[in-house]
Amino acid sequence: MAAKKSNAYREDEHIVDNVELNIWEALIPVFALVGMLAYNVYVFGDDAIGGSNQFILLMGGAVAAVVGFFNKVTYKQMLAEVAENVRSTTGALLILLMVGALAGTWLISGIIPAMIYYGLQILNPTIFLGACVVICAIISIATGSSWTTAATVGIALIGIGDALGISLGMTAGAVLSGAYFGDKMSPLSDTTNLAPAMAGGELFDHIRYMTYTTIPTITITLLVFIIIGLNLDTTGVADTESILNSIDATFTINGWLFLVPLAVIFMIVKKAPPLLALLIGTLLGGVFALWFQPEIVAGITGAEELDFETGYKGILKAITVKTTIATDNPALNDLFSAKGMAGMLGTIWLIVCAMVFGGIMDGIGALSRITKSLLSLAKTSFGLFASTVGSCLALNVTASDQYLAIVVPGKMFAKAYEDKGLAPENLSRTLEDSGTVTSVLIPWNTCGAYHSGVLGVSVADYFLYAIFNWLSPITTLTFAALGIKIKQLTSAKAP
Repeated sequence: MAAKKSNAYREDEHIVDNVELNIWEALIPVFALVGMLAYNVYVFGDDAIGGSNQFILLMGGAVAAVVGFFNKVTYKQMLAEVAENVRSTTGALLILLMVGALAGTWLISGIIPAMIYYGLQILNPTIFLGACVVICAIISIATGSSWTTAATVGIALIGIGDALGISLGMTAGAVLSGAYFGDKMSPLSDTTNLAPAMAGGELFDHIRYMTYTTIPTITITLLVFIIIGLNLDTTGVADTESILNSIDATFTINGWLFLVPLAVIFMIVKKAPPLLALLIGTLLGGVFALWFQPEIVAGITGAEELDFETGYKGILKAITVKTTIATDNPALNDLFSAKGMAGMLGTIWLIVCAMVFGGIMDGIGALSRITKSLLSLAKTSFGLFASTVGSCLALNVTASDQYLAIVVPGKMFAKAYEDKGLAPENLSRTLEDSGTVTSVLIPWNTCGAYHSGVLGVSVADYFLYAIFNWLSPITTLTFAALGIKIKQLTSAKAP
């Protein structure tokens, strides 16, 4: 995932404890939030993400604040934790804005249409979903970022899948399964570095130990998508030849357009900051639009010919607001639409409100209390693994932050694993299997909000098909229950 805070900062992050708060009081805001969100989604349906869910998150924060006031937590302390939480998302919010800008210039430059054009000729419905998993896994391993993968090849694959008549939820699930496999296993990923740092282990020991649970999980995921592909009913799928002709008639399509996404991927592999890479990708997209698609750029402004003013105006409109390129094929008109930076504002709004709720929960000591209560239930080694998984899932729901779902359980459970003679790799692997990958399954979590906004697919639509993400915690618990690959501390380290 894209970095929001340095690992060193996260390692030193203060976790608020409150001896005045009991577990039932800590859970009151959680029950209130879940209940209000459930009713809100029942009333508004898919439109809930448009604004009402954001207000419900603030209401959940208000409930948490009331609990805090009754437990001697000051308004100033709660506000300080909210401010810290919101500040921690600065990088993510800027990346979201830049992704919206990049999508706009990549559309009008013909980059996304070119990916769809060539992809339709290479990928057929039978192999498409499996290919999505493999392609995204490779890109995410190389970049160390599921966010960058979704914002580049993920957007293109969504377009190809839509043109092939494949469910957007299926395609998004395949994209995220591959992207999070790569993010989880890449030494370039910040969460992959953070988990062993929290558990007291070493990076490459952690990665090697993760292969025991991760390889079976991704193998099952890939097999399921292959089976789905073999059984897809392709009757009524859009006429590929007609779509190709429409794209060719609307855009100037050639291989030179791929220089821009290749440049972005190269910069990420060379460890350039994702925000910088996306900015350069956006600007290069604008240059290529002026060079290869002058008529489209002029048409955005309503002009017939391109000059400096219309070029400037057309590029800025694509970067900032919704842009639609009309073709002679109605099936493509919705596909060739980008929302620009303005289209990301709803997701940004959701993240900020989620951080308010998470910040107040942390400020009143609820996150610490919930985690400690889970830890107290761990009487056996399996109970310890189950408590870790439950803690990570609970924090992804309540704190709305992937990093906190790694940091808080990592700090709280490290000593317990050591006391039971378990090597730190057990904890770091469990943190990744349950904290990293499940964050994308929570609509108001920063990861769920980001990917839903970038791919244009709701969490509810892709949840079932994000197989790798929900299967990972099940796999790690299965290994723990059966005692498979549970590494013990050496006698020199054991208590």
